[in-house]
Amino acid sequence: MTTGGPADGVVLGLPQGRLRPYVDRYIGYRERADLPLVRREAAGAFVVLILGWGAPLDVIDPRSGERSAYGVDTFVAGTFDRWCRTETVGVGEGVQVLLAPLTARRILGLPMVELANRAVDVTRLPGGWLERLRQRLAETSVWTQRFALLDAAFAARLAASVPADPRIAWAWQQLTGSDGRVGIGLLADELGWSRRHLAARFRHEVGLPPKTTARLLRFQRAYAALAGPLLSVAPDPGRGPVGGGADVAARYGYYDQSHLIRDFREFAGDTPAALLAGQSTTATG
Repeated sequence: MTTGGPADGVVLGLPQGRLRPYVDRYIGYRERADLPLVRREAAGAFVVLILGWGAPLDVIDPRSGERSAYGVDTFVAGTFDRWCRTETVGVGEGVQVLLAPLTARRILGLPMVELANRAVDVTRLPGGWLERLRQRLAETSVWTQRFALLDAAFAARLAASVPADPRIAWAWQQLTGSDGRVGIGLLADELGWSRRHLAARFRHEVGLPPKTTARLLRFQRAYAALAGPLLSVAPDPGRGPVGGGADVAARYGYYDQSHLIRDFREFAGDTPAALLAGQSTTATG
């Protein structure tokens, strides 16, 4: 299933039924930037995979050049606990896939600790299968066929992989199901682990510690409520219209509005008001 499909714009595709527990959707895109386009990308408890065949871009973590990727059209970014910046000019074309960390661990064949807070050119990943997949996508002009290629590749990777440790999968489900509101101590007690052991095991598989992951999950809901769907994260339809920052803070478990603003500055790089005013995306000459 696809929607959209203009010469410049977005095409959305749903994976085949057996993949939907693992892959939310495919986002095909074609975008022209006649001037350098700079975007601030929010942090998130998810893994971003870009398979592109257009103008290259830079993915820049302001904290460290070693965590950044320059001049790439295809990359994977692990779970990030700070915002980063992308810069590009020209015509970009490709497909974006957001993956839950434990799904990414199976598809990519790597523990997510190896990709946390990093953007990595896929040519540096083992096996070369992602680069071959990118080439096949670039050689295909029909989006339904491109999405079918993704279906086949991801299904094969999942079939050949070992599921995540059920204890880590359970902890992840508890955190996502509560939007990060469940106590980490309660999770550790339920598993019969110390908090330190849970943090180490969870970080190895997910990329970030459970406490940081919980903050990101809460932030994602608040960001989606203020700014519309955050890619695969949708606001809660049953909660009625969203008011200002104080309303969002109360709805999504923040102690007060100042804590909401703190997380927005840390994870999105600006205050909620500034982001809603469109200051997170700029074109520069």
